[in-house]
Amino acid sequence: MGEVILTMKDIDKSFPGVHALDHVNFEVKRGEVHALMGENGAGKSTTILMMLGLTEPTSGSVKVCGIDSTTHPIEVKRKVGYLPEDVGFYDDMTGIENLVYTAQLNGIPKSEAIQKAEQLLDRVGLTNEGKKKAGKYSRGMRQRLGLADVLIKEPEVIILDEPTSGIDPSGVREFMDLIHQLSHEDGLTVLFSSHHLDQVQQVCNRVGLFSGGKLLADIRLAELQKEEHALEHIYNRYFEGGKDHE
Repeated sequence: MGEVILTMKDIDKSFPGVHALDHVNFEVKRGEVHALMGENGAGKSTTILMMLGLTEPTSGSVKVCGIDSTTHPIEVKRKVGYLPEDVGFYDDMTGIENLVYTAQLNGIPKSEAIQKAEQLLDRVGLTNEGKKKAGKYSRGMRQRLGLADVLIKEPEVIILDEPTSGIDPSGVREFMDLIHQLSHEDGLTVLFSSHHLDQVQQVCNRVGLFSGGKLLADIRLAELQKEEHALEHIYNRYFEGGKDHE
């Protein structure tokens, strides 16, 4: 975990009447799982959109794999896989057909795409669900299919926006276990936004606490040893009623 793969440097972002990000600085190293936490409107989604090259900073620079996301957004998209909170699929197509379609859009030949799709369905725990129509998938299954869809183009970074929203507790555990495996076994870099302290503590190396467009703290979880320095205590110090977000 030595190479810096995601960087936000001196980022400010203003929309008409709104100052969305205020002098934000942080970096994520290869193989790390980094969470963004904070109340709605804190700046997490704007940060993610900048990492994807979909929103330009008013000032400052955003780099992904050493590539400026503002000046070279197409190159950044080749490096990054993105899973939004609400995954969209062709519901009248099977799980494997959706994956093959994405693979072919990314230039993968059909025979290779089918093989990769089958491997990824197995990887995300959907081995026996590939021939089911995506419209019949549960919320948790759709998120795992979404993760496979993200992985089929072999990104170096995956970015997830509230990935466990609406999933039942057992499905959440399975999904977070997958994130842990992708980081620790496959060496992928993961950035995700969340409101859930327990999930963040389960899988993350670092967490950035956002409020009002400011990065209030960037915390390495391995350094939180004493009870008074537990993430829950730090979170509640910054956010009134923080426990309500768990």
